[in-house]
Amino acid sequence: MNRKKSLISGLAIVLTFLLGACQSNKDYARTIHDPVLFSKTVKKLNDVVLENNFAPMVASRNYAYATIAAYEIVAAGDPTNYQTLFQQITHMPKMPAPEDTSRIDFPLAAMLAFTKVGNAVTFPEGSLMDYYGELLNIADSVGMPAEKISGSIAYSDTVVATILGWAKKDNYAETRSATRYTVNEEPGRYVPTPPMYAQAVEPHWMEIRPFVLDSAAVCRAMIPPQFEPANKNSAFYKAMMEVKQIGDSLTEEQKHIADFWDDNPFKMNVTGHVMFATKKFSPPGHWMNIVGIAAQKAGADFNTTVTGYAKTAIALFDGFISCWEGKYMYNYIRPETVINQLIDPEWRPYIQTPPFPSFPSGHATVSAAAAETMGSVFGENLAFTDTSLLEFGIANREIKSFRDAAAEAAMSRLYGGIHFRFDNELGSESGKRVGELIVKKLTMKKN
Repeated sequence: MNRKKSLISGLAIVLTFLLGACQSNKDYARTIHDPVLFSKTVKKLNDVVLENNFAPMVASRNYAYATIAAYEIVAAGDPTNYQTLFQQITHMPKMPAPEDTSRIDFPLAAMLAFTKVGNAVTFPEGSLMDYYGELLNIADSVGMPAEKISGSIAYSDTVVATILGWAKKDNYAETRSATRYTVNEEPGRYVPTPPMYAQAVEPHWMEIRPFVLDSAAVCRAMIPPQFEPANKNSAFYKAMMEVKQIGDSLTEEQKHIADFWDDNPFKMNVTGHVMFATKKFSPPGHWMNIVGIAAQKAGADFNTTVTGYAKTAIALFDGFISCWEGKYMYNYIRPETVINQLIDPEWRPYIQTPPFPSFPSGHATVSAAAAETMGSVFGENLAFTDTSLLEFGIANREIKSFRDAAAEAAMSRLYGGIHFRFDNELGSESGKRVGELIVKKLTMKKN
């Protein structure tokens, strides 16, 4: 009888241990596999980009390589439902295959890879490594087995090394020492604008290697109107006067739209002799934030959320390359400059003119590209509340769809006084083609 009791007691102990292990596994999965944690991880990179004042196109590079690293790990962990981008992005190398999947938690590995790649691509290097440690501490604290953590780190590191080796060949380093933009007095040509009169940003960005576009020019915006400010019947004159007239009579709603989509990563404020800068998300940072909001609204799981971020980051990256090819081919004058020259030397736009040529609008281009990719992942008609600007004291906006958001972002540049209508409309058309091309060429989720 004592032997029977001993056996029952032993079985009870084993059962208790097994139940505890199951509960522990369930606990860590509930925390680590929560898509909101991935969105928080992306936000960490977003904050580093903001604090270091990265130009929008440079920021898009940070997000793209980091999210691709995370996506490739997701695809390796769920090959039944997800397709690697190897051989879809023609110059992308094959990612290392996991050797022992039982020792890898793929969501944790994806976040670790995102953080390490973001950390290495971002300056100053090391900005995200404290958060990398936080992720490991979270995994440990919620009961992930030590061998699973170490296996996830090991596999993540192999992908990180491959991604970073690939990123170094995209011509970014070479463009750091390229020639600067040449300012001249040719009529209709872009010149720096007040208050900073800053050097034109990234005049060689079109030389960066794209992911999906065959060339920087393949989705180039259609030709803008001829510069004819003296001809009151010309398309240019009418567009110029529209900027001034709208700028002189903005409604509160138009001001909110302009402020909400301003996304100026470094606004120089001038009060008398005092100058100080304020920072906000750049356009790609804003759209990365929207991905997280949309994923949560759509009830997307971890892998779908990562896919949404990666696909959108690719669209933003290629969208900037396409747009910048047009910007520095046309070198089109800004509304502020020509209005000051010909109509009112004291006129200023509602928001600050960014330091690069006017045509086509960068925000219109990349927003339209992002809208196409996000719609393909989360659904074209997903309505959501964009809360991205609350941290900067700007009220939310209710958005009916991603395309509506893109259209509003484009229109905001006219309300802000920094773009002509044709900058926005032709930029949007170009960006939509970029997004459509990415959706057509990249198969990520198989089903």
